[in-house]
Amino acid sequence: MTPMLIVGLFVLLIFLGVPIAFVIGIISLAGIATLPFVPNLTVFMKMFNGLNSFVLLAVPLFILAANLMNHGQITRKLVNFCIALVGNVRGGLAHANILVSMIFAGVSGSSQADTAGVGKMLIPAMIETGYDKENSVGVTAASSTIGVIIPPSIPMVIYSGLTNASVAALFLGGMIPGILVGVTMMMIVYLIGHRRNFPKYEKAKYSDVWKLFKESSPALLTPVIIVGGITTGWYTPTEAAAFASVYALLISLFIYRTLKLRDLPGILKETLKLSSLSLFALATASALGELLGYYKASEGVAAFFAANVGNPRIFLLIVIAFFLFVGTFMDAIPAMILFIPVILPTAVTMGISPVHLGVVVVMTLAVGLVTPPYGLCLLIAGSIADLSIERSLKGVLPYISALMIILLLVAMFPDVAFFVPKALGVM
Repeated sequence: MTPMLIVGLFVLLIFLGVPIAFVIGIISLAGIATLPFVPNLTVFMKMFNGLNSFVLLAVPLFILAANLMNHGQITRKLVNFCIALVGNVRGGLAHANILVSMIFAGVSGSSQADTAGVGKMLIPAMIETGYDKENSVGVTAASSTIGVIIPPSIPMVIYSGLTNASVAALFLGGMIPGILVGVTMMMIVYLIGHRRNFPKYEKAKYSDVWKLFKESSPALLTPVIIVGGITTGWYTPTEAAAFASVYALLISLFIYRTLKLRDLPGILKETLKLSSLSLFALATASALGELLGYYKASEGVAAFFAANVGNPRIFLLIVIAFFLFVGTFMDAIPAMILFIPVILPTAVTMGISPVHLGVVVVMTLAVGLVTPPYGLCLLIAGSIADLSIERSLKGVLPYISALMIILLLVAMFPDVAFFVPKALGVM
């Protein structure tokens, strides 16, 4: 099967609406079946080997931690605390939405879990208090993208497995960009809020803030423990994910007492369902990587950029444009597995750090979570508010601009991402 036929089959299957994981698997099997001296069994061997990694255990474990937090109503504790902190500012609920997403990101590493958990509480509350549906959906969906930027981040774990880049360096490299994205979104909320006269709460009493802080402190400690443990070398990302799951379970059962043992089978089932989607795509993408290796895709890309693009910054802009396009119809994990092995050698040749490339790619693919037709976070938020995809997109566009501004800043000035990892000696 020639490369053109492979591309044609890929486009056809996408057009027919076949799920991307199955598209990748079909392409891999069809392509390898036509290769001389390559047994079909190679597809299944590569799929198995693609998942045979200790670091990938972190994926279902972080998803489990997020589900436990949502079902154990830990998210509600964080929401109440954030409202007490910033609720008195114009557009207070929207500010709280962004702030709680930044905190939630430090536990789950999953934007989808953030959208579902935070959105179910704050979107109806925002609409009831006078916010329009578009802004309610837009700020919820956009702020949830911070979940894959601020550590821990599931896509960064996957990227580390692909490139052998330091997980600690990637996690710490996402801290300042993630915080900047959140702050920029809050600035946009402030401007829009004053123009549209968004409601605000009365300033909370210090005693109430302190009370809510004490109530939410077990949850607030979670990201500190996770990130601190990884960066200090106390445990691996996978062990951190396991700890996060156990910790979320214990505080939900025994401290907050908002979770019952009878809830666990449903939580585990939901976790398995969400994890299988990502990991199956990862497995099939590993098989497709073998096919791309046969056609020497990475060598071709390297030769093209060597001949036509010598500037690393221009290369990064091209990478951003490419992954912005890919992210509109593909999840971050299969996108990275397919294309990172192809572009990484060229990036390294140009002097671009794998950590810098990883932060840029993850931030770029985060945009895909809120852009149709894939736009999973946008679809989840829109479904909560019963809002069409067109109106949801209108609401999220101002906040996408915040993410794009910080993305370009990080791409052009890598020290923005490198400051924390260098300060802590992990780079």
